[in-house]
Amino acid sequence: MTEVRLFRGSQRVAAPSPLDRGLAYGDGLFETLRAHRGELPWWDRHWARLRRGAAQLGIALPDERQALAEARQLLDGADAVLKLILSRGEGGRGYAPPPQPVSAWSLSRHALPPSPPPEGLSLRWCELRLGMQPALAGLKHCNRLEQVLARAEWDDPGLHEGLLRNLDEDLIGATAANVFLLQGDAWLTPPVDRSGVAGVCRQALMELAEVRVRRLNADDLLHADAVFLCNAVRGILPVARLGERHWAPHPAIAGLRHRLGATHPAFVPSQD
Repeated sequence: MTEVRLFRGSQRVAAPSPLDRGLAYGDGLFETLRAHRGELPWWDRHWARLRRGAAQLGIALPDERQALAEARQLLDGADAVLKLILSRGEGGRGYAPPPQPVSAWSLSRHALPPSPPPEGLSLRWCELRLGMQPALAGLKHCNRLEQVLARAEWDDPGLHEGLLRNLDEDLIGATAANVFLLQGDAWLTPPVDRSGVAGVCRQALMELAEVRVRRLNADDLLHADAVFLCNAVRGILPVARLGERHWAPHPAIAGLRHRLGATHPAFVPSQD
């Protein structure tokens, strides 16, 4: 059963406000963290991204020490997923932000997702095209209707994720992950300056390996020597198939998985 803790400023509350701007407009941000034995090894990375997003949107952060203490209490030593949602708080009708809002935030604990298939993920192209909005690009903001519509395009259990392009047909990522391609000995990943999310796992990998950030398209993907998706809950997810294109397991991905595991114990590769 999912447990949720709700706060208005520093005060715990029993229920969310029906006037919350996060509910009304998606006026907020969120972080989804992988917990290992009740600890959050990438907490600093997530909090730094939350701080950047809050500064860009003009939303006040809760006290970090309180948020971390509440998160650890909620996790109670578990391997789990922790979700933190931050909104601007209550407001009246209309888009104009209230003059002195009090931020609302919540923490929720969730079960871990199922393990990925050992042979790798099977992907599809999504029909939906992402809009391009530099003021919001990169942010983990709460308006995720594009991803909701994209994910609703399929219900085949044999397909694990959908790839997204923007209105210029640039490859951006998957519905819930960033994407990396290997061409020769060069790792490539798309920029997130017009669409997409600046993932925490993406950033960690860019610090662990030489990665070139450049615009990519469908042909780049199909001609890649290896492909993987990544996010902060599941780590690196090798891709095995996209339509008729198949990829065999690649030692370069295995090497990156070992390096990533050194930064987060939940992502240490299995020895099976």
